[in-house]
Amino acid sequence: QGGAQRELRSNVSTPCCAGTKETAFISAVTAAGLVHAVTRSCSEGNMTECSCDVTLRHGGSASEGWHWGGCSDDIHYGMAFSRKFLNVPFKNITGKSGSGLAAMNLHNNEAGRQAVAKLMSADCRCHGVSGSCAVKTCWKTMSSFEKIGRFLKDKYENSIQISDRLKKKLRRKEKSQRKIPIGKEDLLYVNKSPNYCVEDQKLGIPGTQGRECNRTSQGPEGCNLLCCGRGYNTHVVRHVERCECKFVWCCYVRCRRCETMTDVHTCK
Repeated sequence: QGGAQRELRSNVSTPCCAGTKETAFISAVTAAGLVHAVTRSCSEGNMTECSCDVTLRHGGSASEGWHWGGCSDDIHYGMAFSRKFLNVPFKNITGKSGSGLAAMNLHNNEAGRQAVAKLMSADCRCHGVSGSCAVKTCWKTMSSFEKIGRFLKDKYENSIQISDRLKKKLRRKEKSQRKIPIGKEDLLYVNKSPNYCVEDQKLGIPGTQGRECNRTSQGPEGCNLLCCGRGYNTHVVRHVERCECKFVWCCYVRCRRCETMTDVHTCK
């Protein structure tokens, strides 16, 4: 754990992309992923320090025909572990130049953890004669990490730029919006993102020129988005491989030599 924290600390002041929307998203996803992995491991009995969350048991609503039971995910242990592991490197940063970024990272870490907690749901199992579901046993479980990731991606798209001057609390950069409160689930950034489309060796950005793209996709791998509006080149690639292989008694394999031609698209 100590080695991992030292490595994290060394990356806090990385010149490229520090304090951007992308690093905010990475911080939140990392914290959420640690909560999710540790909590799941607790529920599966793979850790001696924790197990299921038993605080809910024997509760519920008897009049409505259900009660808490089963093995609820112990989200509290997972969140506490994540805070202890990830927050230490940022809390150890001192100096005016780093304090604003450190406070931003601490907030984004917590936003990731809050996303896991917010998306908790109840699973239930029916009990009764012939599946009548006269009584239900319910327990709390985490959402899939895919769902948590989509939630954080939406927060990334709507992230908030804050002032790099840390005073009593984090505040929005735009003075006209400073009365609007910052939510604990919001992702925050200080610096605007660099242009990832164009190569910048100083910042370690490779750019997208020459990247292979999908002409028919509207997603991030699609040529329209990945090539940043510059267009793309198309060339034909010839593939030769063994095919239609058959076992011949005895004892060898006979194959045909198949050749295919594929269009490959790369960004200009």
